[in-house]
Amino acid sequence: MLSRVAENLYWMTRYMERAENTARLINATSQVLLDLPPEASFGWDVLIKVVGLDALFSRCYTTPDENSVMRFLITDERNSGSIVSCVRSARENSRTLREVLPRAAWERINGMYLYTNNRAADAVDRARRYTILEEIIERRQSVVGLLTDGMSHDAAYQFIRLGRYIERADMITRILDINAAVLVPRQQVPEDPSMALLWMSVLNSLHAYQMYRRHASVHVRGAEVVNFMLKDTHFPRTVRYCLDELESSVSQLPHHGGPLKLLRIAQRRLAAMRIEGLTAAQRHEYLDAVQSDLAHLHEEIATEYFKFCEQKPAPLEALAGA
Repeated sequence: MLSRVAENLYWMTRYMERAENTARLINATSQVLLDLPPEASFGWDVLIKVVGLDALFSRCYTTPDENSVMRFLITDERNSGSIVSCVRSARENSRTLREVLPRAAWERINGMYLYTNNRAADAVDRARRYTILEEIIERRQSVVGLLTDGMSHDAAYQFIRLGRYIERADMITRILDINAAVLVPRQQVPEDPSMALLWMSVLNSLHAYQMYRRHASVHVRGAEVVNFMLKDTHFPRTVRYCLDELESSVSQLPHHGGPLKLLRIAQRRLAAMRIEGLTAAQRHEYLDAVQSDLAHLHEEIATEYFKFCEQKPAPLEALAGA
């Protein structure tokens, strides 16, 4: 396979996954706003730091209020990690891959692009945000289902899986970090019922609430939610599951020694993490460590398989600097 084709497949999937998970992050944020405990507030500037785009945001906007942050994450084309930018980039990558992808895949990706272009600006408004972003999520999931069932699971498909799971794992850690943006009064008990509602919003944004209750606990507690979303081996939106799927895909590609070594380092580091009893700041450091491992893995994949092509910078600035 040409390295150019492999790279375009990888980035097409990363851009679509990032668009979906940015939509999930925003919906989680919107739910958190509804469930904030009395006297608590939400730090929009912290949200931008969570997604690793604070430096770019400060160059584009003066005040990190809700409207500015939503425009930056949803429609601002100066931000190559915004939903509009990601969907457009995914479409451009898929347009060059018609000989590799099923014909219907291009049609669905193009339909997702047209919908996003027409409706994304309306999602800045909180009243219409959830419905529009859920539609973008569903359209992206339709593409995934088509590729899974309508494409040979050869080397080309493995690069699609690499892009999907490395991006998903990174964005999961960022969504889990959303509660770092909630500013709670000092006297607030960390695990009181109102704080449980915040963690429930995070689980719902990842469609993980029912599986968490089934496999982890009927009680929603911060440490248990983070532990489940990092380490559960069966739910497809946990970091551990993503790392296992990455290992499966990398193992089927040639010259996989370097990426496989980094993957196993990341798996061991994740297994050694103990979430219970951590402060929010310590938990943030753990999640940063996972993001750093994923950034190193991305760099190794790019060096091993895409080195004959001009490198594309990762739209999330934190990816390169993690």
